[in-house]
Amino acid sequence: MNQIKLFVGLGNPGEKYSDTRHNVGFWWIDLVAHHHNIKLQNSDKFSSSIGKLSNADEIYFAKPSTYMNDSGKALAAISKFYKINPNEILVIHDDLDIDVGQAKLKFGGSHGGHNGLKSIFACIGSQDFWRLKIGIGHPGEKHLVVDYVLKNPSSKERSLIDESIEASSKLFNEIASGQFEKAMLNLHTNK
Repeated sequence: MNQIKLFVGLGNPGEKYSDTRHNVGFWWIDLVAHHHNIKLQNSDKFSSSIGKLSNADEIYFAKPSTYMNDSGKALAAISKFYKINPNEILVIHDDLDIDVGQAKLKFGGSHGGHNGLKSIFACIGSQDFWRLKIGIGHPGEKHLVVDYVLKNPSSKERSLIDESIEASSKLFNEIASGQFEKAMLNLHTNK
């Protein structure tokens, strides 16, 4: 049973993007870091804000500062330096095909058009890592997607997204220790 050694939240750095739908991965990392007293520090070496949970095993948390489309560069640098295998990584990201307020835990699969995942596939040469997909809903038309992910959700949507982030963050211990089936059961039946 593999444990997760690296939690990577995807998003775009800077105040301009901080509250946009594309940044739900950052929101998740911030919440878990807050609950576990993890201090994230900017690292030029890893092109990320990175922190560590100190316990029996070292578990790292990162928010790439490379912008979404180059997320893989940061993830590859961290995983290579700390010798972390793809199946020991959890990437937290927004998902257009999941309803607002829902979250899904999944191993492997395609990128589904997500540019952050495309970058990770290219940079680590694998799609065999865990994903925590936070639902942001779909604008309805494909040509509206770019604008949609880079806009702030409505206050009602933000509340639902925050609830899904809170619920999934409570499964941190199960996910970190490799109890994926238990975490999935709790997460996917928690509505």
